[in-house]
Amino acid sequence: MREFFRKIRHKQEGITGLETAIILIAFVIVASVFAYVVLSAGLFSSQKAKEAVNAGVRSTMATIELKGNVVAKMESSVVTELYFNVGIPAAGSPVDFTPTTNSTNTVVISYFDADHMIPSVNWTIAKLSTINDDDLLDPNELFQVTVVLPTTGNITIGPYDSFSLEIKPPDGPVLSIERTVPGRISQYVNLY
Repeated sequence: MREFFRKIRHKQEGITGLETAIILIAFVIVASVFAYVVLSAGLFSSQKAKEAVNAGVRSTMATIELKGNVVAKMESSVVTELYFNVGIPAAGSPVDFTPTTNSTNTVVISYFDADHMIPSVNWTIAKLSTINDDDLLDPNELFQVTVVLPTTGNITIGPYDSFSLEIKPPDGPVLSIERTVPGRISQYVNLY
């Protein structure tokens, strides 16, 4: 009987080794497929992260900066126009101030005070310092923006009144300007 079990065990040693080799090969194949999937997912997510970072950099490079003071033109103790200068950083991307054909602009300026909200007010630019003839605000250029406050809707900004403007370029962050009209006024008032 011992001889019989020894022969059975002896014949199955080769089969057990073959089964072990097959299982080992299967584990290696599964591990390599799993590693490929993990690497592919990692490369895909790092590519998406790179795209997000590049979009953020492009957005912040188109930052509009306020250069100087905000000046208000007063008529009968009421603000009728606002003047301020804008520029972009030296390493910034150009911002398009070109008016479109239907009397709207690519840059939108909104007006807010305690009683009113106007999503888009009329404005014009005067090129104070330019390096070319287009309406793109490039680095080392300076544009003066004139905001004409609407006369309709009972909007009056007088002494001690506060208001804010939001300059929204087509791409990049919004520039917010908040000012209060002083008590002593003249035809042109510097708003601090």
